[in-house]
Amino acid sequence: MKTPDIFYVEDDTDYAFFMQSAVQEVKDTLNLTIVEDGKEALTKLQSFVDSKVKPKLILLDLNLPGLSGLDLLKFIKDIPYLKSIPVILFSTSDNPDDVKASIEFGANAYLAKPNGYENLVKCLHSVHDFWFNQHLRLN
Repeated sequence: MKTPDIFYVEDDTDYAFFMQSAVQEVKDTLNLTIVEDGKEALTKLQSFVDSKVKPKLILLDLNLPGLSGLDLLKFIKDIPYLKSIPVILFSTSDNPDDVKASIEFGANAYLAKPNGYENLVKCLHSVHDFWFNQHLRLN
């Protein structure tokens, strides 16, 4: 199993497509793995644990079919092997209650999805620069 640089859980296939293109624009060597729902994400996260594969960053949509982004966040933070991976909630919601719950459950950051492709690329440049170049990591 190839280790993903970014593990992204997103149920909107159009947005996932734009994300894949934007990530390649930011850095074409980044390995992005995308799954479409919470249950599939849970299975993939467990396979990371079983095979000792650790993504460098996890992006979670908040509203997912199966299990929510918050449910997945709780799972990630309860598993010793996964809990040191930075997790960003990446959602269309800018509701302060969603932000608060995400941070309380252990998210490293909460980002509202930007409007438009160019804004997504700019956002991902910032995310990449911080989490891959500036942030000192444990894993």
